This record gives sequence, C-alpha cells and structure tokens, in this order.
Amino acid sequence: MRARRTWPALAALASSALVSFALIGCATPGQGGADRPQIVVTTNILGDVVGEVVGDEAEVTTLMRPNADPHSFEISAQEAAMLGDADLIVSSGLGLEEGLQQHLDRAADAGAPLLVAGDAVASLPYASGDAAGAPDPHFWTDPATMVDVVDAVEQAAGEIDGVDQERLAEHAAEYRDELETLDTEMTEAFAAIPPERRALVTNHHVFGYLADRYGFRIIGAAIPGGTTLAAPSAADLQELSDAITEAGVSTIFAESSQPDRLVQVLASEADIDVRVAELFTESLTGPGEGAETYLEMMRANTARISEGLTQ
Repeated sequence: MRARRTWPALAALASSALVSFALIGCATPGQGGADRPQIVVTTNILGDVVGEVVGDEAEVTTLMRPNADPHSFEISAQEAAMLGDADLIVSSGLGLEEGLQQHLDRAADAGAPLLVAGDAVASLPYASGDAAGAPDPHFWTDPATMVDVVDAVEQAAGEIDGVDQERLAEHAAEYRDELETLDTEMTEAFAAIPPERRALVTNHHVFGYLADRYGFRIIGAAIPGGTTLAAPSAADLQELSDAITEAGVSTIFAESSQPDRLVQVLASEADIDVRVAELFTESLTGPGEGAETYLEMMRANTARISEGLTQ
C-alpha cells in the first residue's frame, strides 16, 4: 500500500450565443459573476473538485462535457481562446488530455498560469501493457492522492488577485474532510472483499492507484495501453482471456464512457461465468445519471466493485 501524503478540434460553426450558453452550462453551479477571477479546468472530474475548493471565490469553467473521453475530447476555437484569458488553468497532465495538449501548450507559452495536477501527486507508473513504465494519469481513483491535488489547487488559487485566502482555506479544509471520509468508506468496503477476489479487469488501465491503495490485483485490460485511443490485438484479447480464466474472477468491469463490447467479448471468450458491470472511471455524468460529482462517482464505483467481487 502506498503511503498517504499530507492532493479533430470541434469546428467553430456554432453561433457565439450557443457557444457562450454551453460554457455557462459547464461552470460550477452558483458561479456567474463576470467580475470574479476566471479558472478554466480541462476535465470534469477536476472541474468538480476545483469548484468545491474555490467555492464562490472564482468562476470555474470546465471544458470537458459529461460522459466524454478525456483522452480525445476537443474544444472550440472560442474555448481555446478562453484558456489564454484565464486567471488559472487546471489540467490533469501526465498525458491524459491528448486531444487538448496543443491548446494547453499554446496558452502556457503565452504566459497563462497553469496548474498541472499530475505534477502535484506521487504518480505511479503503468505496471503492464504498451504503456508499462510511463506515468499513469488516473490518480483520482485514490481519494487520498486527491488530497495532494486539493493542496495544490488551494495554493494556486490563493495566488490569484481578488481571492479571499481565508475563505479559500475554509473550503479546502471542508473538502479534505470529505475526501478523508470517502477514503475511510472505501477502505472498509474493500476490506470486506476476500483478498483472493480483489482482482480487476476493465476496458483499459485505469485502476492502478485504487489497486495500490486498497490491495487489489490488476489482472489486465481489454485495451492494453494507457489510452482509450489504442486498440487491442487478437493476441492481447487471448492473453487477457487466459488471465481471467486462471484468476477465476467473478466480474469484469466496463467503463461508462466507452462501449462495453470488448469486455462482453472477453466474458464469452474466457469460457467462464463472468458478469460485466459498468463503472464510472474517466468522466462524470449529467444530473441523475449516477456520477454527477467526484464523490458520487467514487461511492458508486465502490459499491459496484464490492458487489461484483463478493457475489
């Protein structure tokens, strides 16, 4: 167990009114004052966390829509221009936002303040697959690691003119407490799974941090690399099928942001009675879809993993 530390571009054919409406719809609820500092966040998981940390001290705009894929989502020309005007840009980094990196690099070169959350955590390497040894960007699957992110967001936001540092500290402390409660809940839930059943198979490698903290084994992934943009070969699928059979896992997991066809194929090819369950892994959902916030997402996943591996 890792020791816990004390956190093709969319065409610009839409009218300005429609684009502006979309951007407002992605802002943190309750934040609409144009006179407040502007923080732009790439992914919706980070957007939720940043919004909780800064509260009403800044207007937070999230670029990635609900149920999107962080590896491939794209932004409009107007959204790209917004990056250059932001008082702070927050990205995941570690190679996650592949379709957005050129815009982030351009904004950073122009002098826009940029916080890369992946730089604030003790990153883990991918343990297997095509990306073995490369940094794993899916740090949010461990809520203890997210405390490091909260610390970094608090520090970066506190350097913005107009932000009340005392109120910011209060919001950050409250959210750290939420993360500690979540970590305790997950620890207790996963402790009830027999150690020999703590084995995870999913669409692609996303659970390295969760596995490291809570004592799971990663059996493999249908997509062997660290990105959803890769594609598995027949040999990859056969190797994973053999591993599933050998491990005798009872459930394999499909990500909500991707079709689960590959996982369904694995379930049939493994020639064992394997269930397929859906998890929320790389994106939050819209309201009422099961993972509207980071905390809701993690609690839903904890319940589904626990149920899937104890039946």
